[in-house]
Amino acid sequence: MLTARVQHELELLKRHIIILKKVMENGPIGILKLSEETGIPDHRVRYSLRILEQKGLIAPSTQGAVAAKSAKEAYEGFKEELEKIGEMTEEIKRIGFV
Repeated sequence: MLTARVQHELELLKRHIIILKKVMENGPIGILKLSEETGIPDHRVRYSLRILEQKGLIAPSTQGAVAAKSAKEAYEGFKEELEKIGEMTEEIKRIGFV
């Protein structure tokens, strides 16, 4: 299906945002605690943490992940980006389906 890749990417984005929010609220926080609090399997939490670290949004510490100074600004920027995605989705819907 044409939308499978988009759905997959949105699911990843959702998970990354959930993890980032938890780290911002509760950091330092470890993988097991994040998994327990979010219900996301620990291997997926680990992957999201790796991506967030690569993007400079979190940093590892001996006590667990902590939010970087840029995290709050980036988190707020997600709202604008998601609004743009929503607008694109609405444009596609307006094309019409038979």
